[in-house]
Amino acid sequence: MQVVPRKFNSFPFEYHRELEVRIDNITNLGLGVGRHDGWVIMVPGVAIGEHIRCRIYRNHSNYSEADLVEILEPSPKRITPKCPLFGVCGGCQYQHLSYETQLELKQRQVKELLQKLAGIDSEVALPLSTNQIYHYRSKLTPHFEREAQSIGFLKMGSRFAIVDVEQCCIATPAINEKLKILRQEIRQKTFRLGGTLLLRDTGNSVETDPAKVITQHIGSWIFQVYAGEFFQNNSYILPHFVDYIIRESSGNGIEFLLDMYCGVGVFGICSSRNFRTVTGIEINERAIQLARQNAVNNRRDNIQFIAGSSENIFAKTLPEAKKTTVILDPPRKGCDSYFLRQLVAFEPKKIVYISCSPDTQARDVKFLLQHRYAIHRVQPFDLFPQTRHIENVITLFSCQ
Repeated sequence: MQVVPRKFNSFPFEYHRELEVRIDNITNLGLGVGRHDGWVIMVPGVAIGEHIRCRIYRNHSNYSEADLVEILEPSPKRITPKCPLFGVCGGCQYQHLSYETQLELKQRQVKELLQKLAGIDSEVALPLSTNQIYHYRSKLTPHFEREAQSIGFLKMGSRFAIVDVEQCCIATPAINEKLKILRQEIRQKTFRLGGTLLLRDTGNSVETDPAKVITQHIGSWIFQVYAGEFFQNNSYILPHFVDYIIRESSGNGIEFLLDMYCGVGVFGICSSRNFRTVTGIEINERAIQLARQNAVNNRRDNIQFIAGSSENIFAKTLPEAKKTTVILDPPRKGCDSYFLRQLVAFEPKKIVYISCSPDTQARDVKFLLQHRYAIHRVQPFDLFPQTRHIENVITLFSCQ
C-alpha cells in the first residue's frame, strides 16, 4: 500500500501520479522544465527536448516536482554518466550531458537570467573551462548520520536523506584516498548526532581540521587560508580565472583598485602590480589577518586590508573615482542595497562583479544599469564541471 506523506498537497496531482512531458528547458538549479496541460513540472536528470515519464512527489503553488521514471525519447546529447550514483546522489546534476552541452547550457542560463531578472539582452560568452572536468575539486564536505551507515551527500530531491558515497568522481584523487580512511574510522565510532567532514587537498596533503591554516598556490602566488573557510576549489582553472579578473580590472587609465569582500586577498594581491594602490575590504577579521600576511609573503607593499563591512569603506578617504576599479565578489545573496547606493554615488570608472549566483548578480546589475553604468562583457567560468554551479563575471563601465 502506498504511503502518502502527511503534509502532501494533492493539488493538482495526487502523490506518485505518473505523467508524460516534453522537456523545454533546464533551470540554473539543474532541473528540467516540462509542462502538463500548462502546469510546470520540474524533473532532474533530463536534457532539453527529451520526452520522458515522471512521477510526482511534491506540489507547490505554481509548479510540481517529480522523479524521472523513464526516458521515452532521449536527446542525442545524452551520454552515460561516469558515476554509478548519478541520479541518486545530489552532488552532480549534469553528468548525463556531453561537456560541450553543459557549457552551452550554462551560457544559456546566464543569458536567460539577465533577461528575466534584469531585462538585459546582453551577449554572453561561452563559459571558460579547462580539460580537467573530473577529479578537479580540492575541497569536499561529506555528511554522515548518527549511526554512520551512510557517509556521503544529500540524496537528489531530499533535504535529509544521505547517499553513501565511497568515491567521488569530481574530487581529487588525494581526497578520495583520504575519504577511504575516514570512512573506516567513522564507522568504528558512535555519535550522538550526525556530522560533516572536511577534506581539503593542499597539493601536498589532505587537511581535515577546519581551523588549520594551510598554504594554497595560484601560479607563483602563495596564500594562507583556514582549511574550513572559503577558497576556490578548482586549482586547475583558478590561475586562468584570476588572470581574467586582473585583465578586466586594469587598463583604461585606472590607477586604483578597491577589492570588496576580499577574503584572504587573492584578487587584490594578484592585481596589485597593475595599480598604484589597492584597498581590500572584508568583514571576516580572521580572513583580513591572513590577507595582510599574504601581502607580506608575496612582497606587495602597495596594498592595505581593512576589517569591516564593505559599506563602511565609503566613509573613508577614497581615491579618485574616475581612476578606480571596484571588484565585487559578494556572498551568494549578492550585495546589500545600501552598499549599492553608496557604490553608484561614488561612481567608480569600472566595476568587475564576480558572482557564484547569477540570479542575485542579475538583480544587482539591473540596479547598476539604472544608475549610469553599462555592461562591457559577460564571461561565465565553469569552475565546477558536471554540476549546475556557475561563476559569472560581469564588467561594467561608468557612462559618466
